[in-house]
Amino acid sequence: MDHIVQSIFQHSGEVANRALERNVLEEIKKRIADSIVTSYGARNAKPVLIEKKALLPSSGKYNSPVYFSRDLASPDVATLINGSMTRYLDFNDTYLSKEALHPSDNIPPILSMAYAKELSGSSVAKAVSLAYDVVGALSDAVSVRDRGWDHVVYISISSASGLGLLLDLDEEKFENNLNLAINNNISLRQTRAGELSMWKGCTASDASRNSVFASLLAMEGFTGPSPIFTGEMGFFKQVSGEFDLNLQHGKVLRTMIKNFPVEYHAMSAAEVASNLRSRIEGKIEKVNVETFEVAHKIIIKDPEKLRPRTRETADHSMPYIVAYTLVYGAPNPSSYEDHLLHDSKILALIDRSSYTVTDKFNSMYPEYLPVKIEVTTDKGKFTEELDVPKGHHRNPYTWDDLARKANSVMGEDNSRKLMGFMKNFEKRSIGELFEVISDVNFKG
Repeated sequence: MDHIVQSIFQHSGEVANRALERNVLEEIKKRIADSIVTSYGARNAKPVLIEKKALLPSSGKYNSPVYFSRDLASPDVATLINGSMTRYLDFNDTYLSKEALHPSDNIPPILSMAYAKELSGSSVAKAVSLAYDVVGALSDAVSVRDRGWDHVVYISISSASGLGLLLDLDEEKFENNLNLAINNNISLRQTRAGELSMWKGCTASDASRNSVFASLLAMEGFTGPSPIFTGEMGFFKQVSGEFDLNLQHGKVLRTMIKNFPVEYHAMSAAEVASNLRSRIEGKIEKVNVETFEVAHKIIIKDPEKLRPRTRETADHSMPYIVAYTLVYGAPNPSSYEDHLLHDSKILALIDRSSYTVTDKFNSMYPEYLPVKIEVTTDKGKFTEELDVPKGHHRNPYTWDDLARKANSVMGEDNSRKLMGFMKNFEKRSIGELFEVISDVNFKG
């Protein structure tokens, strides 16, 4: 066992053998609830419907529910479909460091396997906590994005880690679970380059699907390539370069719940643009935005970001998001419909906008998410600057904030049922959670 896998296994044992701190448990419960809320908003998204058409009916030795239905599927298939719902709207939580990613991509595989094995909410909370610790540590260690790989390679590792804890795998099976999950889950960054496809919102769920598949094999004794990180053709040499993993308890406390369905580096910009829209006067002549290098690289620089042709590109385009918000108000799940991508008001405002990277904002990222927007109209200049948006770990969501988000996505009745259940999640079974999720009042 190489030292990276050994450190993850040791940390898994620590998480398994200690009670979660109250604040960590509360944030885990919020992240699970938030992932279900965002999934509900995408339940009828085209990629999700295609996956259902292509993969259902499904059955296996174990089976798990497909969200918001009475359908059962093998846990890996359920993970793909449910995980695609979680991720598709770009509305689930975020962690920012050397690599930016979405830790709640780890939740669907853990819930699916927990249902199949008839486990408890308390078991799931610990498994999710470990997955967050692992994916945060990987994100802190090295950026694979800069080497041409997509961040979901880290989701493969973290989801397999959480599943290993959930299934109480011994040291040998835990190692093979990680080896199997990682080896065939190396994903190209082309997923997020240029014009973005449906795969942008589904590749993380595919990574976690493969982790579930690996765990089903590993728990029966199947072996995988080793040493997976330090081997002659292993992860260090082929993907990441060498690194050490600084695993810490409670990484969930540094994750951020999204206030708007936008790529997270645009979150402050969306909030500032929304605030400015409420107080600017006159006809907009030009817009100047100051930002930082990572945001420019991911969601500004590509020419496709100036004329997005898909919703996947639009929610990863700061120029589109800022222009949309100044014209129509705060972005929501309907802000990327086809007719809006051709809206003359939005496109004209994109053409009157400029984006500048500043040393000041570069030095503040990733601890802060700074932006400054100056809007010039025929009646004057209107300026606002923001360091951290609502939902950032420095300005975190409360249960009331999460309920408001849920109300806007799934309605007050569904929101009340889900929030009420999740506040006592650790005392309930996963079977009971899926009963809440598949309740008929969630349909429509």
